[in-house]
Parts: sequence; C-alpha cells; structure tokens
Amino acid sequence: MTTDDLTVRSIELRRVRLPLVAPFRTSFSTQTERDLLLLRVETDAGEGWGECVAGDDPLYSSEYVDACADVLRRFLIPALGAYRDGAGIRSAVDVGQALAPVKGHRMAKAALEMAVLDAELRAAGRPLSRELGSVVDRVPSGVSVGIQDSIPQLLDVVDGYLAEGYVRIKLKIEPGWDVEPVRAVRERFGDDVPLQVDANTAYTLRDARHLARLDPFDLLLIEQPLEEEDVLGHAELARRIRTPVCLDESIVSAQTAAAAITLGACSIINIKPGRVGGYLEARRIHDLAVAHGVAVWCGGMLETGIGRAANAALAALPGFTLPGDISASGRFYARDITEPFVLDDGHIAVPTGPGLGVTPVPDVLDEVTTGVERIAFGRAPRA
Repeated sequence: MTTDDLTVRSIELRRVRLPLVAPFRTSFSTQTERDLLLLRVETDAGEGWGECVAGDDPLYSSEYVDACADVLRRFLIPALGAYRDGAGIRSAVDVGQALAPVKGHRMAKAALEMAVLDAELRAAGRPLSRELGSVVDRVPSGVSVGIQDSIPQLLDVVDGYLAEGYVRIKLKIEPGWDVEPVRAVRERFGDDVPLQVDANTAYTLRDARHLARLDPFDLLLIEQPLEEEDVLGHAELARRIRTPVCLDESIVSAQTAAAAITLGACSIINIKPGRVGGYLEARRIHDLAVAHGVAVWCGGMLETGIGRAANAALAALPGFTLPGDISASGRFYARDITEPFVLDDGHIAVPTGPGLGVTPVPDVLDEVTTGVERIAFGRAPRA
C-alpha cells in the first residue's frame, strides 16, 4: 500500500436484506433473498466499504452472517485497535497480522480487510484493480445456473442467459441431477458453449464411476465434487475421471492451495476472496497458481455491487484465464445497492475509480437496511 499511516476512527456494521429475482437452488440450500452484512470503515482520511459473503446458515461453510457480526464486534474490530500495543493498524496490509490470533472466521476477516483497503486506496486515489495488478479493463462473465424443477425449465433458463451474452454456463448439480441435465444442455446448445458443473461437496469418492459419465461432455471442469476436507479423495478422483477437477470449498488459504496442487487434487482453483480471508490472500493464491501452471477463476457469492466491484478487480489479474461468476447485477437483484453492473458483449467492466470504484446509493441502501451499529475505537463494543 502506498498511503501515509491510516487512522481508523470507527466501524459501522450494517445489515441489509435484498430479495433475489428468482430462487437460487444448490445441492445444499435454496435462497430467495440475501441477508447481508456490510461494513463501513471511517478513517481520518475518509471512508471505505466492505461486504461479508457469509450466508444465513452454516451450510456452504461453517460461517454464517450472525456469527460474523458477533466475531467482528467482540474480537476482530477490537483486535485492530489493540494492534501494535494499542497504536492500531497503519494500512490494510496490517489487517491480516492484527487478526491472525483469531482462528478461522475468514469471511468476517475478509470483509474487514476489504473495507480498510477501500478506505486506504480511496484516500490515495488508487483503484483496487491497479493495486492488485490488473492487466485488463473488463473481464469475461459466466453465469451460475441453480438446480431447476425440470430439464425443460433448465433449457429455457440457459437459453435466456446465452441470449443475454454470458460467455460461460455453470450448472449446479447433485445426485439425481447431473448427467441428464448436462446431456440436455449439450444436445440443445452444442459443444461450443463453455460449460462446467458445480457439486458443492454433494458426492463421495464412491461416486467416481458415476461422475466419469460426465467425461464425454467436454466440460471445462467439475467444481468441488467431494467434501471440503477430502483433498486426498479429490486427488484420487482426478486420476479416475478425465474432466478437470476444480477446488472451491477446500481452498481456504495459499497454504491449502499449495497442498492441493502438490497432491494433484486439482488442476483448477476457484478463488473466492471471502472464503480465503481477503483480497490480499486471494492475490497470493493467484500468484502461487500461476507459478505452478494452475488455472484460476473468480467465484461468486451472490454479492452486491460492493463485492462485485472487488471481484472484478481481482479477476483482471493475468492468471484468471477462465470466465468467472462475475455476472451482471440483474442476475440476482432487481435493484443493486450500487449503480448496477451490466453485461456488455459478454463482459463486465472493471471499475476505475479510487478504491473499489463504487459506493452504495444512499436512498437504496437506506431502503434495504434492517439494522446499523457503529463501533468507535477506544470504546467497549456493544453486546
């Protein structure tokens, strides 16, 4: 980072609730709305925004939004103020070290780092994309298609997204909804459509022979077929099927990424900054993957425009050679809390303004806000 020492004055925790334009079903849940936690950091030089990607329930990961708010309030925010014997952090690069004594809680940590990073870069007049090392001004946009009620409905949904210009289709799968939906999409739209599947840990290694039935469909990848801790199982599965194995939930840090690569558990990594503890760790994973010839792409967690802007900046790095889940705002929300991201010739523009390059629209933000709490440094946080 390049600014003078940063002084954090207070941090605001804001809960917002946004309805989805349509239910989004995966192998572990069906979502109809997003209960989100946003952070606003106030510094001596201005403000910065962060977004926590945790869901309502601990189903995708062990984190969930109420727990994130609690750990931020009770442990993480006080840790920032206590860093350096009470002098506090100097810049966003200090956040990881300041929070390291608290085990886990990477999504909460990532939201806090994002807000501090935004504040620091905004004050310096530097865009996040340039700070991370971007090489393009727009990124190819893929779309994630949830599990549907029927194959005809799935085909209609995919047809609509292709008509909008999305350059890659990802199908959520689970046992009983895998081979036939993929076959139907291939038969309807042909082999030229970049297609991949995401199991969200729904299978076991005993399903290897069944998953091999996906090999003839020339998929870009199969994402996280087995449980997140079963890295050895993924390595064995990768030897039994031709479809490239991509890890998502299993990768929570550069260290776990290095282990997975060494074991041969994946040839592709989905990098989700919230899952790995922040954008600085996400960049480390990117650099590691590039050094080992492993492709990476940027996954999505139904972010608002705040998180979407940061993801676009990350996906502009050179190692992101596959289209990510950075879709238009309208994929999930009829009205985003920032100015909407729109699809242009299958791509999303990388924000060029300072910091994240976006801020919430005040009237929209107020309308969807369900609660606000302000925590000042040097004072005991509220219970």
